[in-house]
Amino acid sequence: MSADGGSAAGSAEAARADWRERVYRPSGRAAAPIPEVALVAPREVRTRVGAGHITLEWGPVDGAIGYLVHRAVGDAEFRTTKQRDVDVPQVPATRYIDTDLRPGEPVRYIVAAVAGMEVTGPFCDPVAAVVPIGNADRPATVEVRVHADRVTRELPRPWRPMIGSEHLSYALAEGTTGGRPIGAELTAALRTVHEELGVRTVRAHAILCDDLGVYKEVDGEPVHDFSGIDAVYDNILSFGLRPIVELGYMPRDLASDPSRRVFGYRAIISPPKDYDRWGNLVHDLTRHLVDRYGLEEVRDNWAFEVWNEANLEVFWSGTPQEYFRLYDVTAAAVKSVHPGLRVGGPSSAANGWVNELLTHIDKSGSALDFVSTHTYGNAPLDWRPVLARHGREGVPVWWTEWGPTPTHFHGIGDGPFGAVFLLHGMKSAAGRIEALSHWVASDHFEELGVPPALFHGGFGLLTVGNLRKPRYWALSLAERLGEAELAVEAAGDIGGVETWAARHADGRIGILVWNGTLDQALAEGEPVLSRQVRVEVTGLGDRPCRVTHHRIDERHTNIRAVWRRLDGGSWPDDVQWGELRRADFLDVYEPERAFTGKLSFELPMPGVSFLELTPRP
Repeated sequence: MSADGGSAAGSAEAARADWRERVYRPSGRAAAPIPEVALVAPREVRTRVGAGHITLEWGPVDGAIGYLVHRAVGDAEFRTTKQRDVDVPQVPATRYIDTDLRPGEPVRYIVAAVAGMEVTGPFCDPVAAVVPIGNADRPATVEVRVHADRVTRELPRPWRPMIGSEHLSYALAEGTTGGRPIGAELTAALRTVHEELGVRTVRAHAILCDDLGVYKEVDGEPVHDFSGIDAVYDNILSFGLRPIVELGYMPRDLASDPSRRVFGYRAIISPPKDYDRWGNLVHDLTRHLVDRYGLEEVRDNWAFEVWNEANLEVFWSGTPQEYFRLYDVTAAAVKSVHPGLRVGGPSSAANGWVNELLTHIDKSGSALDFVSTHTYGNAPLDWRPVLARHGREGVPVWWTEWGPTPTHFHGIGDGPFGAVFLLHGMKSAAGRIEALSHWVASDHFEELGVPPALFHGGFGLLTVGNLRKPRYWALSLAERLGEAELAVEAAGDIGGVETWAARHADGRIGILVWNGTLDQALAEGEPVLSRQVRVEVTGLGDRPCRVTHHRIDERHTNIRAVWRRLDGGSWPDDVQWGELRRADFLDVYEPERAFTGKLSFELPMPGVSFLELTPRP
């Protein structure tokens, strides 16, 4: 999962403190040499000052997967823009919006291109700007023009291929959390994201852990039993989801050091004591899955991912070289069943070991059908230039974990900030990344212990009790966009305002407009960043249409705000559950009315507006 390791003992707060000491500590020595890349400093670096923000823009650099921005306030030294709960500060686009500002305070910036997590080019010369003292009572204006007659491409939907989940045996659990049934609700949450968001596969940890009884040694000889895995996979397949088979963690009897564990469910993070027996286990499991579910089904709809975040010592007690050996053995075992089965990795935290794995398999010759890595708190970087340097153009890039924060119990994702974050990331990924998998579907999640309260900063799109968070509704609205993406232009004091529009085959048009920032300190809102948005739609012809306006913000489509108003304790009582369920819907901000081609509205930060245009006979 995310780089969220933790001890099994002690309170949730103790586990969280332990996580903060251990997370992002790399495993072992440097993984492998990285090919040299000649990068130049970004050119045409310029600033644009607006109400509450400075927008920094620059020209693209060949070979870059992203860009690193450093800033200095006044005469202070330059420092990274990395926030505490953002694992990768680099941004994929040639644009950075700074909202960590005080009016009248001068700020300087330098920018460098990056070609890998350890490969940074020279910084540009500093550029400077000052945010003027403004009037937050008069929102700045953004002009948005949507061209209904100009299709740019088929709309990419990077949320559809995959979503994350707590270990899938948890969906068979019979206990309760907050009085709610764990297994039934986790299963229902996975069904919901499949049926309502179009998600096709689910990725989870621990399919080889001892709770499923997969591997044991009797009189020194391996015994494989896949009946527990069958129950887990039969459950999700029953409503149409398919698994991404993350091959981990290590069965106790196969571990070289069974004492090395992570999470409340005590997953073993050790390398195998016998790589041949590990390879045989992977081969037999793969063979079993093909025999049980069919070659065509597994080949076309499933995939096998090698381990989870081995670049962090909290998830892998071995060396980088031991992981690469594990990768080689695992990939060979999967392909020995059928060469068309998909296998990939490194399934790494914070963009780690991608270059290193590619360099390794260039020499070892192991199969690689997809590259997978993770990031939190930022839009994903663009690894296509690195794949091209290794002669692997076209290999899919799967971000098998992604979300607003890697931190348990943080809380920033429970409100509208999480909604604008998801839309920003999905639009950034659209067309360049095959899968951007939100971590996770449900707050039924026990890595550092079961949830202590209804809104506790859980990773889920849905709460315990399966109430839909603003993040869920953001993806739901993106799913309601049409199939044909439309050209959009924006002008004025844009700041963090973004627009995504698409047309359905029957002529309906969906327009998403959101206003956000990546600055987590402003997650609860900032009035100076509010905008007056004026949307014009051209190319509609003479056919009349009507418009309905939906909204996500602090006061709309925000189930957390409803719970705060109820002033409850940790968990709702029966009456409060009833009130919450009655409030769990997408708010209509403005009811359906005739559309004249233009619409104006104020959009807070964070906030999302969805305009749905419907042709009338």
